[in-house]
Amino acid sequence: MSDTELRELFQRYIDALNAHEFHRMTEFIHDEVIKNGRRVTRDDVIAELEGHGNAVPDFTWRVKDVAIDGDRVAARLFNKGTPAKEWFGVTPTGATIEYAEYAFHKVRDGRFYEMNCLIDAQAVQRQLGS
Repeated sequence: MSDTELRELFQRYIDALNAHEFHRMTEFIHDEVIKNGRRVTRDDVIAELEGHGNAVPDFTWRVKDVAIDGDRVAARLFNKGTPAKEWFGVTPTGATIEYAEYAFHKVRDGRFYEMNCLIDAQAVQRQLGS
């Protein structure tokens, strides 16, 4: 895939996430994927995303920067939402949180086969009051 095609793939993925159309992950993620160093299934990834969407119904991913190198996509994002249910073990307070995420994905045959994400856990904990 060209740099432009990879950039477009990543943007379509983010658009699907923001629409909470997690069922569309079949378009973007292989059946099996390495996620943060662990072999998981796409269904595992979907279940995790659905959990976030269920707990934080207005959760959004906002892309700030994207870099493409061969089959790799790196992105800096800001995630935002207001937890409506317990999330990360914390009872919601009505406060909106926003934190940085760094994503590094590898693509083969037009879909992600390796996904690595790093979030600013201290910012999340601080904002959730834990």
